[in-house]
Amino acid sequence: MAKATSESAQVAVNGGGFPLRAAGIDVGSNAMRLLVGEFTGSATWTVLAQQRMPVRLGACVFGKGRGVIEGPTRDAAIDALRLFRERMDALNVKVYRATATSAVREATNGASFVRQAWDEAGIELETITGGEEARLIWLATGNRIDVQGRQWVLVDLGGGSVEVALADGDEVLWAESHAMGSVRLLAEFGQAAHSPGRFRKLVGEYIHTLASRISLETEPGTGVIATGGNIEELASLVGADVDSRGVARLRLKDLARMIDRLAQLSAEERIEELDLRPDRADVILPAALVYERIAQMTGSDELIVPNVGLKEGLLVDAMHDALQHTEHAARQQRDMMTGAIALGRRYLFDEAHGRHVAMLAASLFDQLGSQHGLGERDRRILTAAGVLHDIGQHISYRKHHKHSYYLILNASLPDLGPRDTLIVALVARYHRRAEPSGSHDGYADLSSDERGRVSWLAALLRIADALDRQHLQHVRRVDARVEDEELHICVHAEGDVLLEEWAIEKKARLFTRMLGLDLTLEISEAS
Repeated sequence: MAKATSESAQVAVNGGGFPLRAAGIDVGSNAMRLLVGEFTGSATWTVLAQQRMPVRLGACVFGKGRGVIEGPTRDAAIDALRLFRERMDALNVKVYRATATSAVREATNGASFVRQAWDEAGIELETITGGEEARLIWLATGNRIDVQGRQWVLVDLGGGSVEVALADGDEVLWAESHAMGSVRLLAEFGQAAHSPGRFRKLVGEYIHTLASRISLETEPGTGVIATGGNIEELASLVGADVDSRGVARLRLKDLARMIDRLAQLSAEERIEELDLRPDRADVILPAALVYERIAQMTGSDELIVPNVGLKEGLLVDAMHDALQHTEHAARQQRDMMTGAIALGRRYLFDEAHGRHVAMLAASLFDQLGSQHGLGERDRRILTAAGVLHDIGQHISYRKHHKHSYYLILNASLPDLGPRDTLIVALVARYHRRAEPSGSHDGYADLSSDERGRVSWLAALLRIADALDRQHLQHVRRVDARVEDEELHICVHAEGDVLLEEWAIEKKARLFTRMLGLDLTLEISEAS
């Protein structure tokens, strides 16, 4: 997570509390946005500055045969980041979070663009998954709407992707990212844009792939929360009612009428008649069609438009991270567990075993903190790997650790970018068989620091998995202490744990090597 790196910033955060200035930077596929706010409390803040730069990275990446951020578009993006850096410095912003979404995520030179952002603009840019996008938007939405007491579908449409999440109260149950953003759809079906009926039909068929999971898993009365610049513009165009908190209610029938009107107008006519910006006029119709289709899937007759989005979520998340709120860390842990379990259920995993191994691994992590020196983010990574280490059995028991690796690597987990997701996948892979090796896929790409983290977390996971070798949860608790240059582990169990004892002896080598200590095992009856 990106944070200010100066010593003075750290002193201000640790010692000053509120008021706190923070910023969020959203490097999207259709535009780049900066939001700066000053917090007087964890839920109260005022806007100090906001800026939108119409740099369309998606036009470089999503066109046929492209996939590269290059030329004038790349130069404009770096110039925009320089401008954002100057605005933050002028406002004395000490903490920020800057993220890039689908265009940078999919660009073949995305990593070099991220490096250039740091080298030339001084912005630490983080490429995030669609699931993390959804979590951040939900975080912003919860500050604007009372979400308790019902189920919600959250849909955010950007230039390159649409993020769809199902939430119940304050918890995201699952989130998915689909490659059907407004700029991408325009690139895909641009030639049909001059034939409104054909364009509408093509987009409608394309987004039909979203239907199954939403239709199957939503219950009657599910609400729809829609975010993104296009839906905000659509709500304004139809004159939707807006409450005192800035939340609009866009009726589906009004949206349908606006779609009919947009479909009959060219982009130039939309600029002239509807006063739309040029970079909005061409993408607003495919965006409207996606929002309409998702609302129809849920059976809802309206969309709630909170007029907040990713940049607000980034701002709040940067503030929470800077102050290191205990509640924030607990929420991140809950989100991670919820997301991991949702993924595990997709592959029909042994949920009781996954939960139990994750609990035992986290307990060992906490007790041995002075030995490994890892942080809260590593604890969440270990939790996810503990829950998901066996999901590869859905493909085959043989080499299931490798299957787990590939399934996790291609999944989306809350609050984790691609790099941390790779670490989760590697830790799960190393829960059995071979220890980490520089010849292994993924591990070979890690820095020396990241390799050390993987080895520590895999060592802890191996012991935790061994403690439930029978998948019967006989081990109720584990106590670990260092004494006389040995690690003493006391296992509090109910029933026979001979198989667990055997498994620990077999899998302890990596653990004892990382510790540099011999292991003494004690078995005690659980009280």
